[in-house]
Amino acid sequence: MPGILAAIALIFVGYLFNSVKIISQGYEALVERLGRFHRKLTPGLHFILPPIDRIVFQETIREKVLDVPPQQCITSDNVSLMADAVVYWRITDMIKARYAVEDVQRALVNLVLTALRAEIGRMDLDQTFSSRAEINARLLTELDEATDPWGIKITRVEVRDIQPSKTVQDSMEKQMAAEREKRAAILKSEGEQQASINQAAGAAKAQLLRAEAEKRERLLLAEGTAEAIKTIAATLQENPEAANALQYLMAQNYIDMGFKVGSSPSAKVIFMDPNSIPGTLQGLLSMVDVAKGGEGSRAAASQKLRTPTAFPTEVDFPRLD
Repeated sequence: MPGILAAIALIFVGYLFNSVKIISQGYEALVERLGRFHRKLTPGLHFILPPIDRIVFQETIREKVLDVPPQQCITSDNVSLMADAVVYWRITDMIKARYAVEDVQRALVNLVLTALRAEIGRMDLDQTFSSRAEINARLLTELDEATDPWGIKITRVEVRDIQPSKTVQDSMEKQMAAEREKRAAILKSEGEQQASINQAAGAAKAQLLRAEAEKRERLLLAEGTAEAIKTIAATLQENPEAANALQYLMAQNYIDMGFKVGSSPSAKVIFMDPNSIPGTLQGLLSMVDVAKGGEGSRAAASQKLRTPTAFPTEVDFPRLD
């Protein structure tokens, strides 16, 4: 009798032990009673009635990562490439995930591969590289709608790698190299063109500045000459005796010019006629008279040149050889 009681006690303890179920945080479990769904177990302590109750499905409700293997895809311009993706998903309805689809992860992988091939097939090769964010957004929308009856929520989809074939890669590299050479040639030609324009503009500006400087120099020289003639004319008009001094200075300058010409490398001997000096001085004095504006003054100056005292006839000219 005591042995039977002990056996019954052991069976009861074992039954109680099997009846107690602890569900960890982040997990949920489904209980079937006599082959039919009975209830869902949330995190915490629960009791079931074995053997009529049993836990048939227990899965985490946290977000999971699904690594989709590389898949061959064909773009709209008939370029073959390999593409793979990463999908972030989680179970929102444990009952649907259990009874709506047989294998959640396998179904999800096949669905992602199908959607990925469809999206890449809508674009050409260049768009697949530049519109990756658009591909991710479309995949997220399509997968989320397709997996909603399964009790699955797609939180994020990322196309990880798009790898064209070796032949296409070589063609792309050649195209990029040609494009770089084209841009370099264009930049070089534009630089040379700009340099030529700058040089031409600089030369024109320099020429204009030189012409302006020469013009100012001539104007200043002409103004200086005019002022000098006016000063000489005024002096002659105020002091008639200044004509003799002017004649002497002109003669001295005429002789200095002879010295300069004689010292030039291209001239060795100069013959100078002293009798021609008065005629030259008479012409210069006539210019002064024109500046003074009086015919009488010009006649007076001419008369002075004809007088014996107008110019020294005996001048010791140096010998130039």
